Amino acid sequence: MKAGKEKIRLDKFLTSALEVSRSQAREKIKKGLVHVEDRLIKDPAYKVMPEENVYLDGQRLSCQASCYLMLNKPAGVISATEDTEHKTVLDLVTMPKKGLFPVGRLDKDTEGLLLLTDDGALAHRLLSPRKHVDKKYLAILDGPVGEREEKLFLAGLDIGDKKKTLPAILERTGEGNRVYITLREGRFHQVKRMAHAVGREVLYLKRISMGPLSLDETLKPGEYRALTEEEIRALLEDRKV
Repeated sequence: MKAGKEKIRLDKFLTSALEVSRSQAREKIKKGLVHVEDRLIKDPAYKVMPEENVYLDGQRLSCQASCYLMLNKPAGVISATEDTEHKTVLDLVTMPKKGLFPVGRLDKDTEGLLLLTDDGALAHRLLSPRKHVDKKYLAILDGPVGEREEKLFLAGLDIGDKKKTLPAILERTGEGNRVYITLREGRFHQVKRMAHAVGREVLYLKRISMGPLSLDETLKPGEYRALTEEEIRALLEDRKV
């Protein structure tokens, strides 16, 4: 397990806890009004661990920062918060997980990137059909594909729904039947149904990116870690999100 605990700058902590500006938070810190545990801290850039207590004039502060975890989902686990019959993605998380939920779903036999968070607003933006957030998969098919299949994917496919799929990108890797497939929507079993529509079946499927977030390849299946500040910033600032 790689369950990291992301530190947060002290001035950022105060900004969130007190709902004040960053400059106001820095002023309080520099005046010597803030303690972390029993230590007087005057450096606004001091990094606070999530489990540490922060005090302003002797009053304990609470910073309800959102949690963002990157999970490398293994096959055989379902994308749900609870289930009486199957292991869920939250069963893989050993840290406190109150309010956490998976953003979207991966099929039970699909591996790869899954974002776990308690930030409902971000999840809504990532999953909104209007945002058309790119989701890229590595797939192994039961046979080769060529320019014909690439053009069919780009044109959108009839997979049995009321509407054809949005244009999708099928990329050959030059490694046998391994391909990359990039979608801008998230219909039920969509990758498998699109492959079937061009005469192929998916033997293996792994999501490797979602919007600006890419799977950390050092994470083994079933492992997770906290997103870095840069990854969180990219998610929150991405225009499509």
